[in-house]
Amino acid sequence: QVQLVESGGGLVQAGGSLSLSCEGSGRTFNLSVVGWFRQAPGKERAFVAGISWNGDNTYYGASVKGRFTISRDNAKNTVYLQMSSLKPEDTAVYYCAVDHHRYQIASEARDNYDYWGQGTQVTVSS
Repeated sequence: QVQLVESGGGLVQAGGSLSLSCEGSGRTFNLSVVGWFRQAPGKERAFVAGISWNGDNTYYGASVKGRFTISRDNAKNTVYLQMSSLKPEDTAVYYCAVDHHRYQIASEARDNYDYWGQGTQVTVSS
């Protein structure tokens, strides 16, 4: 069983930056792919970024590539999402998730992820 707790959300102006953290419990967290997803009101939950178990491989959704950076510190059981050049369309609830069937390649399909955090709200004002 893996428990995930996101933190770091908040309100930021367009063009600003924000950093999210996802702390996981259990050995599985450090040996698995971790992904960030987001869900805006009235929209489906969408892939934002993913990272392999050791951080060597990272993956990004098209809309955030070049603006967001995913990283992890397994000594702290934490995955980070650094967001910059934020836009109003980045406003959403952000979730981290674990795919414990994979350790190298992050899938963009949310159904592949087994464990989810409670989410943290990110609001970008124009």
